Order: sequence, then C-alpha cells, then structure tokens
Amino acid sequence: MTKTNSPNPDSLLKLQDMTRSYPGLLANDQVNLTLNKGEIHALLGENGAGKSTLVKMIYGVLKPDSGQIFWQGKRIAINSPAAARELGIAMVFQHFSLFDSLTVLENIVLGLEAHEAGNNLEERIIEISEKYGLPLEPSRLVYSLSVGERQRIEIIRCLLQNPGLLIMDEPTSVLTPQEVETLFETLRRLCDEGMSILYISHKLDEIKALCRQATILRHGRVVASVRVQDETTNSLAAKMIGEDLGTVKMTSAHPPGELRFVVNKLDYPATDQLSVSLRQVSLEVRGGEILGIAGVAGNGQDELLGVLNGEVQTRPSSAIRIDNKDCAHQGPDQRRNLGLASIPSERLGHGAVPGLTLNENTLLTAHERMGLVRMGLIDFQKSEEFGCKIIRDFDVRCHGVEAEAGSLSGGNLQKFIVGREINQKPSVLVVSQPTWGVDAGAAQAIRVALRELADSGTAIVVISQDLDELIEISDRLAAICSGVLSRALPTAEVTLEQIGLMMSGVETLDNEASE
Repeated sequence: MTKTNSPNPDSLLKLQDMTRSYPGLLANDQVNLTLNKGEIHALLGENGAGKSTLVKMIYGVLKPDSGQIFWQGKRIAINSPAAARELGIAMVFQHFSLFDSLTVLENIVLGLEAHEAGNNLEERIIEISEKYGLPLEPSRLVYSLSVGERQRIEIIRCLLQNPGLLIMDEPTSVLTPQEVETLFETLRRLCDEGMSILYISHKLDEIKALCRQATILRHGRVVASVRVQDETTNSLAAKMIGEDLGTVKMTSAHPPGELRFVVNKLDYPATDQLSVSLRQVSLEVRGGEILGIAGVAGNGQDELLGVLNGEVQTRPSSAIRIDNKDCAHQGPDQRRNLGLASIPSERLGHGAVPGLTLNENTLLTAHERMGLVRMGLIDFQKSEEFGCKIIRDFDVRCHGVEAEAGSLSGGNLQKFIVGREINQKPSVLVVSQPTWGVDAGAAQAIRVALRELADSGTAIVVISQDLDELIEISDRLAAICSGVLSRALPTAEVTLEQIGLMMSGVETLDNEASE
C-alpha cells in the first residue's frame, strides 16, 4: 500500500488522487489540488475536462470512486451539500436557483437551514449587502431584479452561512463590466478577510486579474498547477487545450461593402409577462462587417433574434430588408431564400434535433440552398457529402455523419451548427451566443470562422453576452437594454465604461433626451 503524505495543516482544502468515472467515461483521474486559506484559486479546463465533476465532489453532490479530501488538515468525507455547508463550503452555481414570483427574503430562506435563518434574517441580509457592496432590498420580487442583482441573492445566501470556502462557477457570464468590477471588489475583500475562493471561468483575462494560483485540467487529469502571474492568457489557453489558439485576424481598413441588412424602427410587443417588447429597433450592416450586440440576458435578445431570422413576422414588411428586398412579413424559409442564415443560442432542440443524425440535421436549414432536395426527394449522397465537409472544415469530433446530434459534446455540436450555416455562404448571418458554454479552443475556431466569413463579403450580426468576444471580432458595437437598441459605435473607439453604460440603458436614454 502506498503511504500518503500528510497534508499541509495551513491549507484549507486538499484533494488527493480524486477519481470519478461514469459508464464509458473517466471524468476525474487522480486529481490533486491544494487550496490555501485566503486564496482565490482558478480551476481551468475545456468543456468535458472534469471541472464540474470535481466541484460536485467537493460540494457533496457526487461521491468519488477513490481519493481523499482533507479539510483544514483533517481527512473527511463529504456525503451531501448539507454536510459541505456544515463544514463551511458554499457554492454559487452558474444557473441561479431562484423563484421569480417570490421576494429576495423568501428565496434566501428557502436556501437556508432553520438554525441558519434565525429570527432577524432581514436585518442580516441588509447588513451583509451593505458591508460587501451588494445592495439588495429583501422585499423586492425576484422577477423585477436585474441578472446582477439576482446573483447577489445567491452570494448573500452563501455569506449568511459564514463559509470558509466559496466556489463560483462562471460568475460573470451575464454581468455588465461595472457589475463584474463590483463582484471582483467583493471577492478580493472576502479573500482579505481570510475566505478562500475556488473560481471557475472561461474568461482568462478575469483569471489574470483576480486569481493567484490555477489548477488546469485536461481530459480529467491535472496537466498543470501554475502561478497565474507567471502566465499569459495565451499560455493558459494552450495548457488547457494542449496547443496554441488560433487568432482572429482583423483585415486592414477597406471601403465598406454594399448595404445588405437593414432594420428600420421595428416595434414588436411582448407576447406575455416574461417576454420583452422591442421598441424602435434600427440597425444597418454592410457586407464585410460584423455588428456586435451586447447586453445582459433577458433584455430582448431572444425576441430580437426571432424577428431578425423570421421565426416571428412583423409589419410593415419594409421594417426589415435583405439586399434591398422587404422581408419583415416573411418566415424563416423565405428569408433563407433571400440569403439569410441563422444560428440560435440553444443548440439542442433549436439548432439541431438531438435524435437525428448529423446527416439528417444538415437538411433542416440547407435542404434548398445546397440543393439537398430535388423534386421532393432527398439526395442523401449530397447531404452526406455536405455533412462530411462540415465535419472536416470545422474539426467536429464525432463518429461520422451518422452520429446522432445528441451524442456530441456541446462544443462539437456548436461547431457543426456553425459550420452548417457558414458553409452555405449566406449574404447575411444572424447568430446568437456563438460560443456559449464552449471551451476555449472551439470558441476561438468559431470566432475565426465568423471573421473569415465576414471578410468574404457577408454581413453578420452577433448577439452575445461575452464582451471579450464582441470586442475581438466586431467592427461596430451596440447594446440592447429593455428592448431598446443603442446606436452602434466603432469597436476600436469604444471603452468598456461606454459599453457598460450602453448595456445599462444610460447611453440610450441620453441619446433620446438629446433628440
């Protein structure tokens, strides 16, 4: 039997040879990690690298097949989230678990044990929110809060438990730059007070700005444990994916192409209490350029995608024009015949049918433009050739065109969907969240492909919550807030502060007041 070394008593958490497998998959393979007291420690890796499995074992959601966990120098077993919280481990998940129709106070109560809630919970919520710069009104209904305010509920609920370790999973994916800076100030203060933070993010600039140490996973194994200050974002990404990232090459200044996509003062009323009305939306995109649209989730992005790609028809017909042809009254197929292609944010069920093969999924949007159907009959040989070309061009890791879409990883399915649309050579492409939940390597491949398509003469609209992404690939940048689209500014000239104001609606309101 191998003798295990005694962990450093100064460490807060130590994982030793943690292993966890699923049928046909080794998710974590003898993972070691040490987290010291008062440290912000990054956990990095591509999708499928094993990050989620590892933190679920720390939080007691999953049990390891083998391995040891040491907490403050003592070997322990964490059999449930309640046991983790009792030790002093708290977690803020990427997707919030809140009830929209309940108040802030009621949502926090639901996440606490009776002894944690106590009799003066409302006063404690106010006290903690003021202390850490996370203002919240306990009586506010959750549906009336911004995404950033909702995240504060999750953080304050954790802080009420007085944790020694706070795990955060992609905490800034839906925040404005100002909200990100506020969050970072809070995390640094917590760290200064002795709390340890395990921080998961795909945004390597954030890792550089916030974290001291990083543990990097690839295919379930630790491939590096580094001091963040000794690394660059490119070197961190290379360690994550095992190779250097490609770069997006912005073409030198060139005369603008012809006007290909125009939206003029488009209105679209909300269909229910949970949707957002679009008000006087206007935009213009020329061939060869990418217009980026930033915004915090829930501000009309889904509604905007629907009216742009034809899933929702509006009036007058001249409110949307593709290559000088009115089309606001037309559906998706008619707009595709005019040259438009579209990539939705939801991969399964919207971008692809999980139970169909990749070959069959090519037919969903390419059957007419690529000539895959003739006289009502499917040309399976041609669709197979098209599917193979997508797999080859976009390095889709799968078992060929007969693999079911639902069997692919999120990143590979996204590459297939993006490739299906780009390889149709559209004159206009509308894409929402092109790299949402996609690892660094696949994300960069998608960005490079979008830039190359624009350089070939396509007009592209990218709706994304990833500001780094928009700044990297866009020629001009706008923001949507409460269904109102700001004016578009040249990306090279806009500041992060301006973008944050645009995302908050301040810039738009200022424009309206001056008109």
